[in-house]
Amino acid sequence: MDFSLNGTQISMKDSITKFAHNELNNDLINNDEKSLFPSSNWKKCAQMGLLGLPISEDYGGVNEDLLTTAIAIEALGYGCRDSGLVHAIVTQILCALQIALFGNDFQKQNYLPKICKGEMICAQAITEPDAGSDALAMRTKAEKLNGQYVINGSKMFISNAPIADTVLVFALTNPERKKFGGISCFIVEKGLEGFICGKPLDKMGLRTLQNGELVFDECVIPLDNLVGVEGQGSIIFNETLQLERTLLFASHLGTMQRIIEVCIKYAKERHQFGQPIGKFQSVSNKIADMKVSIELGRLILYKSAWLKDQEKRAHLETSITKLFISESLKQACLDAIQIHGGYGYMKEFEIERDLRDSIASTLYSGTSEIHRNIIAALVGL
Repeated sequence: MDFSLNGTQISMKDSITKFAHNELNNDLINNDEKSLFPSSNWKKCAQMGLLGLPISEDYGGVNEDLLTTAIAIEALGYGCRDSGLVHAIVTQILCALQIALFGNDFQKQNYLPKICKGEMICAQAITEPDAGSDALAMRTKAEKLNGQYVINGSKMFISNAPIADTVLVFALTNPERKKFGGISCFIVEKGLEGFICGKPLDKMGLRTLQNGELVFDECVIPLDNLVGVEGQGSIIFNETLQLERTLLFASHLGTMQRIIEVCIKYAKERHQFGQPIGKFQSVSNKIADMKVSIELGRLILYKSAWLKDQEKRAHLETSITKLFISESLKQACLDAIQIHGGYGYMKEFEIERDLRDSIASTLYSGTSEIHRNIIAALVGL
């Protein structure tokens, strides 16, 4: 086993860290308070090539493997304090990967270059008001009528929805089969009659990330907008989740690295009872636990990415990755506030925002409770 990064990966990690630190942290407190999406920073990321990291150069991408992409996203999460922007970028990458992996030649040529350039913002619509953890219990339907598909239903909590130009929508095409061969994936563009997007949702955290409800009322789309083949939706969905639990949580690993460095610096500088607070075990043990979580999280994350690069299934590994990193991030943020005391509770120090953002990580991409059930099932229980 070789745990070292190659020259390209080291160079990319350094350049993205510097770029994110210098370019993406402006006016963040104001944007968070007002739930504003930083469009100018989105364009900067597109120009940097971040939106097309794992996409072929033939379609305007950078053509990196998944491990290198995960390392790049980890650097982005470390350098960029705007977790909402990072989440939006990963959502964009995941939508591009779905089209790259399952789309036809026309779809790849028509959509991928625009996605990689950031000219077209994408969203993925799976979750529904009554289908969250049990996502495959969706009710949104797509019926084939007169040589077209007609979509009816609604989706909820969809990342990028209010600002999206194109949405990858999962819907039932054969309700009798549901999970196995009954769900299909469609490309639906903004502006179509019967496609309604609600206002951005007012959230506890990730406030720069735009989430919203999508409603489809007799929304007509061409047959050519089907991604893959009819009934392949569950396969696309499961593959996407493995990629999501790798890339999205790579960004959280970067956030944890930033948090521990902030805590170490503060623990050295802050004096109480005649010595730095880092000398007290109640403080130093919290930082030690953060370091353990970062190192172990990185190992399982990189293993998950490596498995996908080998074109192997990584259902168990990505589930462990998601569960471990999300819970570790939440605990690290709680401990960071405790280490900083009253200062940590103030908006000025920005640690409270990290905590608010971290709570969602234990909910999206499958709750922690669901992942414990998945892991238990995969080990034979």
